[in-house]
Amino acid sequence: MPVAASAVRAVLGWSAGPGVPEVDASALVLAAGGRVRSDGDCVFYNQPRHASGSVRHLGKQPGADALDVDLGALGRDVERVALCASADGGTFGQVPGLHLRLLDAASGAELARFDMAAGPETAYVCGELYRRAGGWKFRAVGQGYASGLAGLATDFGITVDQPGPVPVAPVPPPQPPLNQAPPPSPAAAQPSAGPASPRLSKGEERLPVDMRKRLSLRKQQVAVSLSKHGLARLTARVILVLDASGSMSGLYSRGTVAGVTERMAAVAAQLDDDGEMQAWTFASNPARLPDLAIGDLPEWLRLHVRVGQVGLFGRKKPQRGLLPGQVDMRAVGIQNEEQKVIAEVRAYVRAHPVPDPTLVLFFSDGGVYRNDEIERELREAVEEPVFWQFIGLGRSQYGVLERFDTMPGRRVDNVGFFAVDDIERLSDPELYDRLLSEFPSWLRAARQAGILR
Repeated sequence: MPVAASAVRAVLGWSAGPGVPEVDASALVLAAGGRVRSDGDCVFYNQPRHASGSVRHLGKQPGADALDVDLGALGRDVERVALCASADGGTFGQVPGLHLRLLDAASGAELARFDMAAGPETAYVCGELYRRAGGWKFRAVGQGYASGLAGLATDFGITVDQPGPVPVAPVPPPQPPLNQAPPPSPAAAQPSAGPASPRLSKGEERLPVDMRKRLSLRKQQVAVSLSKHGLARLTARVILVLDASGSMSGLYSRGTVAGVTERMAAVAAQLDDDGEMQAWTFASNPARLPDLAIGDLPEWLRLHVRVGQVGLFGRKKPQRGLLPGQVDMRAVGIQNEEQKVIAEVRAYVRAHPVPDPTLVLFFSDGGVYRNDEIERELREAVEEPVFWQFIGLGRSQYGVLERFDTMPGRRVDNVGFFAVDDIERLSDPELYDRLLSEFPSWLRAARQAGILR
């Protein structure tokens, strides 16, 4: 049916009573192909307002839950708004009197009523608002999912938590030592007596043989890169930050992120006295991961290198199947909010001072859009003993991160950035050279400015 009203209210109703499952209304804002663009397109009780303000969850009353949709405020790329429901503690077959009423939000007049009969379903698409010929229409759908949220999620491009063990990242397969570092040229070796011997990290002997060989070679290559800048004996705290946003899912499933993490472990093993590396994951929200100790590397990769998830309709319960130390990735989400994790890492560094400088290795595939907030955080961090090295993993739209090298108004340049189309094809010597190319100049400038002792 055509909808002439510029704003509507969708009221999900049922007969509440003993033994009736908990029912919740939600809305999915859908673009081309009928899929959400990010977790921000999901409006429900835990996320009651769309970023555009066009869709709002109004809150539940006994036997009713409601959503407001301002059709005029929806972006032109929005094609549909799916009006959904979920049942917790039972099926919709146990929910009597289930119906959806569509009201004119301004006058309260009822535009349509749709009575629904259900059976074993636990997730339901009640109806949808959709564009047609420059206007909006409403369609009664009444499609349930006996497979629950997983079935609904598959249709709309959403990832929700599943019962059973939590998926973990594949450990990267052993790699042949193809990236033997060439000896430094005489000119490059002059500032130092040569690269320091690779440091032995606690627990290194427990690693699988192939991984231990790769680690040993990579530590040598890190030492060579440092010696080119006269920093062969440098010690530093190393912090790893991994982008877990939805666009990174392919890099996680292919083992690329696990492979990158293993390569960064060699940097910590060579630079950090205890060989351990603090680590964060982030998307919509940041989460600190357990510290990465070299001897625990295979298990750490398996348990903690994981992409973010959208937990749409579930109650606020711990994710099932989490192993000790694992983060509930539904709380991390799938959007890009770099400024939040930057602020959290800064707070950690302030609360845990060390005599050595801190090197933050920050991996992202782009999609940066919080430019003002990111710039503010990194400008405020100028006076802190931290160098932020950002590494782009092949996408574009790195925003303010690409402009920091030429951005005036800072006593020292505390940010480095480079992007690679395929980091797996980048040899270890080249990766470490690029990774450590700007860190030495920051060290000198920070010491001259009194930021470092």
